[in-house]
Amino acid sequence: MERGSVTIRRDVIDGVDAVLADTDRSFPRHCHDQFGVGVILDGAQISASGRGQVEAEAGDVITVNPGEVHDGAPIGGGRRWSMLYVEPSRMASLVDEVDGRADTGREFTAPVVTDRRVAARVAAMIAAIHWAASDGEGLESEERSLLALAPLLGVRAAGPGPVGGIRRALELIDDDPTAPLGLRELAAAAGLSRFQVVRGIARATGLTPHAYLLWRRIELARRQIRGGLPLAEVAAACGFSDQSHMTRLFTRRFGYPPGAYAGT
Repeated sequence: MERGSVTIRRDVIDGVDAVLADTDRSFPRHCHDQFGVGVILDGAQISASGRGQVEAEAGDVITVNPGEVHDGAPIGGGRRWSMLYVEPSRMASLVDEVDGRADTGREFTAPVVTDRRVAARVAAMIAAIHWAASDGEGLESEERSLLALAPLLGVRAAGPGPVGGIRRALELIDDDPTAPLGLRELAAAAGLSRFQVVRGIARATGLTPHAYLLWRRIELARRQIRGGLPLAEVAAACGFSDQSHMTRLFTRRFGYPPGAYAGT
């Protein structure tokens, strides 16, 4: 039987979610709209990311970039970790404070960092957020310490990105992920066969068209929940068949249900 506990704080620093997890759950391939950085506190895990398959053990820092497809499974039982998920606009402002200029073309360059000093700083930062008052009192120094994340960021490597018809198909999803899109509509937008669309989107994103559509819907739901909308309303607005459907997919993706996210 799967075991695990997760606690979330999203009301202390604007644009930052803090998560503490102790679980043996294996996460399927997925991605986030946020930057993720955290520390393995106990146990170990293996994950495949856009930067290769890696293993991380207690004391290691783990990172993920927005839109980076990854998974995660425990090694030899469960593992315990703490994570920060930072909105890209918030991360850009942190880089601006360090470099003196706004720069959104940054990403974490290493999926695992073994520097114990960095790990201690990140772990302390996340713990401070979890134990802080909800009004953020006394968090000034902890918020400044978020600047410690900047050295982990490097200039994003220029990639070819999706082109032509595949780009048009992805834009169709991005423009309205709540629309009832199927392969027929995506193929028509791309000017390609359905097989070519499936293969092209998988190559461009690491996800099937259906998985990519669900990612966009789940992230839209997360933002609406963060904005305070009722869960049933969010499920209807984001293209899910009902609230239970949204709950299953949300929990599978994040490891905790939308109600827990709404209640933090």
